[in-house]
Amino acid sequence: MSVQVIVGAQWGDEGKGKIVDHLSEKVDIVARYQGGANAGHTVVIDDKEYVLHLIPSGIFHPHVTCVIGNGVVIDPIALMDEINQLQQLNVDIRGRLLISHNAHLIMPYHKLLDTMRERTSERIGTTGRGIGPAYIDKFMRVGIRIVDLLNRDVFVSKLKRNIKEKNQILKKIYKTTELDVEKIVCEYEEFDKKIDEYVTDTALYLNTNLRENKRILAEGAQGALLDVDHGTYPFVTSSNPTSGGACTGLGIPPTAITSILGVVKVYATRVGNGPFPTELTNEIGVQLRELGGEYGATTGRPRRCGWFDAVAAHYSMMVNGIREIAITKLDVLDSFEELKICTGYKLKGKLLKTFPTDLQSLEAIEPMYETFKGWKTPIASITSYSDLPPNARTYVEALGSLTGTDVSIISVGARRDQTIFATRD
Repeated sequence: MSVQVIVGAQWGDEGKGKIVDHLSEKVDIVARYQGGANAGHTVVIDDKEYVLHLIPSGIFHPHVTCVIGNGVVIDPIALMDEINQLQQLNVDIRGRLLISHNAHLIMPYHKLLDTMRERTSERIGTTGRGIGPAYIDKFMRVGIRIVDLLNRDVFVSKLKRNIKEKNQILKKIYKTTELDVEKIVCEYEEFDKKIDEYVTDTALYLNTNLRENKRILAEGAQGALLDVDHGTYPFVTSSNPTSGGACTGLGIPPTAITSILGVVKVYATRVGNGPFPTELTNEIGVQLRELGGEYGATTGRPRRCGWFDAVAAHYSMMVNGIREIAITKLDVLDSFEELKICTGYKLKGKLLKTFPTDLQSLEAIEPMYETFKGWKTPIASITSYSDLPPNARTYVEALGSLTGTDVSIISVGARRDQTIFATRD
């Protein structure tokens, strides 16, 4: 059995799409285990950029089967748009895309409730795509799954019950129009016809292939610091991007996981609200955003940027069991005279021993930095670790040392070929 889990080890947007695409060349199956269409995984092939939201990033390798697991919440519109986009690109997905029959559906009322809440003082900066409300219904045991579409009476009964409740909230609290049950039923019946060929028991499929010694890559979305249990609550996502989420989100046993690869960007970014200890609101922060193209692949929103936070990253390595990392966007730092890494936190004058996850502490901490010299030369065409400038190697080795991991992959550009494997030749 062989399952490698790919985890974003920061606040998301670490470059998981490129890493998964690159590693997919040597696996049989890529399976997405949580999140929804709020994720944006970017893959660049021959200078052409493709953004995936639900379909795993291994889809561009013809020999790979891609699985959307039960832990994912599926927006029918987003999924069909993505399928159509791939078909227009002549990417053959028939027999290569499988969707869990137990995956929950995002309904129109989920999006509407998400949007309405984000207009209030309680907003947390979500994408407004209905992810949180869909997970709420899932854990309240009133969610609608893909399997429910197979029985029209069951589907209509659940939908009527849910819409009756949601309409009360929409009308009385948010003062908006009520939803039409019959219209939604017709829309989702059409969706069912279109995806029927892809739907299966993916947990059974994955476990069968594990017994046949197939190689599986489990792809997470968002980042570990946005995990609903281990992230900067309440400014988190509604699922578990951490490595443990791969088991529950795919229906595979923990004993099947053979390795966990953390993906980190060589600086830090965050989208939406929430604590960000190393955020730079000055010209350096703007420079990082522009050089790194730090705008959301899903929403287009500008990302908040700051120096690499080794304290937060070390915490992420701990909760995920990460011993090996892939670092991305090293080339973005080419023009900087000096670089900084946060190596410690102080709270009320005292040095903290770990990353605090309570909001009050995170908003009050003082980051402590170690300064490194920049390399002031382009590295995007370098393919060997030994050819990197000495200062770049020093910075890379500091990232590994401060996070307690081995750096095994270094990305020096968006394309597949702009990748260095292993830190030393």
